[in-house]
Amino acid sequence: MSASGGSISFSRGFDAAPGVLERVSPLTRRMVAPNPSPMTFTGTCAYIVGEGEVLVIDPGPADDAHIEALARALGRETIAAILVTHTHGDHSPGARRLKALTGAPVLGCAPHAPTGVEAADRAHDLAHAPDRVLAEGDVVEAGGARLETVGTPGHTRNHLCFALAQEKALFSGDHVMAWSTTVVIPPDGAMGDYMASLEKLRARDDSVFWPGHGGPVVEPQRYLRALAHHRRQREQAILARLERAPAAVAAIVADVYPGLDAALARAARLSTLAHLEDLATRGLVVVEGAPFEEGARFRLA
Repeated sequence: MSASGGSISFSRGFDAAPGVLERVSPLTRRMVAPNPSPMTFTGTCAYIVGEGEVLVIDPGPADDAHIEALARALGRETIAAILVTHTHGDHSPGARRLKALTGAPVLGCAPHAPTGVEAADRAHDLAHAPDRVLAEGDVVEAGGARLETVGTPGHTRNHLCFALAQEKALFSGDHVMAWSTTVVIPPDGAMGDYMASLEKLRARDDSVFWPGHGGPVVEPQRYLRALAHHRRQREQAILARLERAPAAVAAIVADVYPGLDAALARAARLSTLAHLEDLATRGLVVVEGAPFEEGARFRLA
């Protein structure tokens, strides 16, 4: 989701054609799915890592033509495993389709555990059932590539990244993207977890991030600092709004996101709610009513 009022600069120059398998590094190729939208940019990036025997990261949505094109582009190469960063519907459903075509096992994030809040859960792929759930530090190897699992909850509770040490690269899913800030949707997503995961990645020495949408994140440590600063600015803007008077989420969004594209209104509301929930957890804000109810209002503690 694009930002306003902050110092962060986004890179939107990305012209990869859907359905084309493109080499982006010695060990990595990318194919973009044909699912562009305000929330997915030009489409979901599926990554193929290794040679001969390969690992596929985030095949994308349940689009048979896309999955068949991906399998066809690999020719005689064998898929050793299909890895999934998180269970949003633009990332994980294609894994089942690709498994049905190739027999490759699905590894990665845990299944989504519904919260009972429809507004927060509807984006998730509830049918995701991996053959193996990967945890922090788990390693998957194939075709000369070694991917290590890095837990990064925040965007979703089950979000994972995968590090390719040979190229000092990180496949960052939706946790960090160059084209936009990441939407954090509570109660499954949590702003406190997201910020902690940003700090965790800042402690690494990766030289490039390959995200789930758009082009690479270069100079990732510098970019991570900017992301964290941007989120702190957003938090301060919310607190400043509440200093004037208690308010519902809609009124806060109107002040904090001036000139917001209507297509991003829901995302802005939910990210604002994520900030408010984090502020409430830290004792800085009090909610009057249930957070997801229309009449809920927030005030300074």
